Amino acid sequence: MKSVLALAATLLFVAPGPMLRAQENYEIQVYPSQTAEKGTTLFELHSNFTGTGRRVNLNGVLPSNGAIHETLEITHGFNEIFEVGFYMFTNVAPGEGWQFVGSHLRPRVRAPESWKLPVGLSLSTEFGPTGRKFDASEFGIEVRPIIDQTIGRFYWALNPAVGWSLKGPDAGTGVHGMNFSPAAKLGWQVSHKLQAGIEYYGTTGSLARLSPSGEQSHLVYPSIDLLLSPDWEFNAGYGVLVSGTGDRNIFKMILGRRFGW
Repeated sequence: MKSVLALAATLLFVAPGPMLRAQENYEIQVYPSQTAEKGTTLFELHSNFTGTGRRVNLNGVLPSNGAIHETLEITHGFNEIFEVGFYMFTNVAPGEGWQFVGSHLRPRVRAPESWKLPVGLSLSTEFGPTGRKFDASEFGIEVRPIIDQTIGRFYWALNPAVGWSLKGPDAGTGVHGMNFSPAAKLGWQVSHKLQAGIEYYGTTGSLARLSPSGEQSHLVYPSIDLLLSPDWEFNAGYGVLVSGTGDRNIFKMILGRRFGW
């Protein structure tokens, strides 16, 4: 366990510091604190459609309006508290066809039950390259603390993520380029297999400066989670921009299948 915690600390503190926005319409998810069980592998397909997005090429980055993003995520549990996820991002845009965007790695460690914490707690670090025409930040890192708790039928989770770039126009700008992107989820267990909830995703500016309200982005997704069986899971939601600027009317879906080896 000590080696795993040391790895998490290294990933958090040695990464130099602006941001590849790891989720930006490719992987729209509020993480739970629980990691994959030891020896299991979870395959997830993230399918997201941006109904209303940016219509012009901005600084060499393709428009997002009408784009479909398909992301394959593969997560393996190496022990009771440590997992590693791998992502492959693709983009299907009007007039552009199907294109490969990039790939990420995401190691995550969680606090063990022996700590007897009142909440679930874990730390995720995601990093990797993306194509320049999809993100001006060509190589970025995201650090995501995860806190959650289940109280009866009620579930809440908080993901206050910070991201920055190692390559691109914002690289090397320190805390001024470290972007804060909080995410949260509230859920109610309607039945054994169905949870209804609401998810929130925001972008508020850098750690050094809060952006003006008109430049921030705050989206709310009414969502459902289906636990179809111990091996199958499903999440879907529809995102509406409630404040600020940015993409809106985003439909997202996650289908997952778990395998034990």
